[in-house]
Order: sequence, then structure tokens, then C-alpha cells
Amino acid sequence: MRSPLRGIGRLIAVLLSVLLGTAVLAACGSEDSSDKTDTAKAAGDSSAFPRTLKTVMGDVKIPTQPKRVVVLDTGELDDVTLLGIDPVGAVAPHFKTEGGFPTYLDGELKNTVDVGPLLEPNLEKIASLKPELILSSKVRHEKVYDKLSAIAPTVFTETTGGVWKENLKVHAEALGLETEAAAKLKAYETQAKALGAAIKKKDGGKMPTVSVVRFIAGPTRLYQTNSYSGVVLNDIGFQRPKSQISSDPEVTMKDVSPEEIDQADADLIFVTAADAEDKTQKKQVVSNPVWKDLPAVKDGKVFEVPDETWMSGIGVQAAEEMLKDVAKATGVELPAK
Repeated sequence: MRSPLRGIGRLIAVLLSVLLGTAVLAACGSEDSSDKTDTAKAAGDSSAFPRTLKTVMGDVKIPTQPKRVVVLDTGELDDVTLLGIDPVGAVAPHFKTEGGFPTYLDGELKNTVDVGPLLEPNLEKIASLKPELILSSKVRHEKVYDKLSAIAPTVFTETTGGVWKENLKVHAEALGLETEAAAKLKAYETQAKALGAAIKKKDGGKMPTVSVVRFIAGPTRLYQTNSYSGVVLNDIGFQRPKSQISSDPEVTMKDVSPEEIDQADADLIFVTAADAEDKTQKKQVVSNPVWKDLPAVKDGKVFEVPDETWMSGIGVQAAEEMLKDVAKATGVELPAK
């Protein structure tokens, strides 16, 4: 005859076994869920690859999210470093009196190889870097597109300059970093707008007019509203002289002689130099009575600014450097991002 206590003991043992098993399963399920979440997150970062981009040169298939990137112009260089990528290869700015990579990107190009010059990039050197993506534009490198695309997936935009925001979107799509690019661009635009509001308040509710003058080897240039620097000044909210307003994508600058420099007349004049002074008309311009008679010159409202950011940068990071220059020139504090 069985002892009732033995039966109860077995029942308790079974119940404990079930409870322990359930707890173990729950714990395992929790670990599995966590692992799956992390795995899904990791996969989600590159799940959009392979992807095919429609570009000005046709469809370009990018098999995996690129890590090794070569950039063949300054706008592309600004964009990829903005998104946290140290390119394996890049070209130095076309106009840069001291040579080398942009100083405003110091610290971001520690392992980047110079594959220039810009107009004739070194294809053998590019190939040796084993890139997973090459970025440039049709206006710069259409003639070598086939050779570049034979090395790695090559994404071109149509041109450079005033379309820099649209180009950033293309570059971000090629890199799989669209969300990051949109956030960076929005932060810059918000800061630019806030800077404009501060300047307008300081000037009694009126925005000053602004001119941009560039000295290069050859005629002096006035940069238009649809140039790179023009777009940044538009974002701040500045007014521009009639001589520098253009809606023609083919007209982003205007050449003027020393005698025509009165077309630069504005409340503030920003001046850059792309070449050594003795190669430009700067001496002829600034010694000309027409220049000396400009109100901005008489009032000390002419500001020399870096060419590498105002002209060659063509990206968010260079634009943010422009905001610093404008804040200093106008005597207002740069709003925080």
C-alpha cells in the first residue's frame, strides 16, 4: 500500500519541475529576443543593400554598404566626412594656394591618400586603394567615367556648386546614410535661419545687403545667388545686389574689370582669393578709385574670408564655417545648433 505522503511528494516534485522549466524557457526566450533584436538592428543598417541608384550616367548597382570610399571633388569630400567616413582617397581643392587637403577638415583625413590632381585623377592609385564606391560629378569627370566604374561602383551627380544640397542627398543614398544626412542638413539650416534673425534684430529689423568678390588668376568674379556661397547667404536671409541675382543654373558668377567693381556695392562685402595675389587683379581693384568710393570700403565693412570654405567647400561643414565668419563680421553671437 502506497504512502499518501509519497504521492504528495511526487506531485510537489512534478510541479517544481514544471515551474523551473517554465522559468528557464522564459529566460531563454528573453535572451533569444534580445539577440534577435540586436541582430535585426545590425542587419537593418545594411539591409537596403544591394541597391541600385538612378544617376545621370545611368543605373549604378551598389552591392554592399560602402566603407572604402574615394571622392574626386571637394563637395563629395565635405559630404562623406560629414557622415563620419574617412575616405581612402580624395583630391585636394582645385584652387588652393597652399596645396593639400582643406584645413577646415583637419583631423578628419588621417588615412586619406591624395589621388589628384582634380582634373586628371590618378586611376592606378585609385584602383590600388580597392574602393567600394567612387563619388564625383559629370561636369568634372565624364571622360573617365567608364574607367572609374570599371574600378568600383561610381556615382556621379550632374554638376557641383549651387546644387550642393541635392548632391548631399545623392551621396547619402549611395552610402546608405540618408537619415544622418537629413539631420545634419536640417541642423545647419536651422542655425543659418537663427543667425539671420539675430542679424536682422541687431540691424533694427532690416537685413543688410551682401556681396561676394573672388580674386582668381584672371578677371575678378562676383558670385551669384545660385552659387554655393550664394545659397548659404540665402539661407541666412541676406539681400543681394541686382548684379548678383541669378536664376540661370549656367550663370553662377560674373566677371568684372577693376572699373566695374562698383557692381559689388553692398552693405557688407566678403572677399576671397583663390590664387596668389600677384596672379590676380586684386592690387588693381583695391587701388582703383571705384573700389575706394564704395560705402562698405569706407565704413570698414569689407571682410577677407577663406576661399576653401566660401568657394571650394561646397558642403554642410564648409557652410557652418561660413556662418562663423558671418557672425563675426556682423557682430552677433552665432546661435547654437
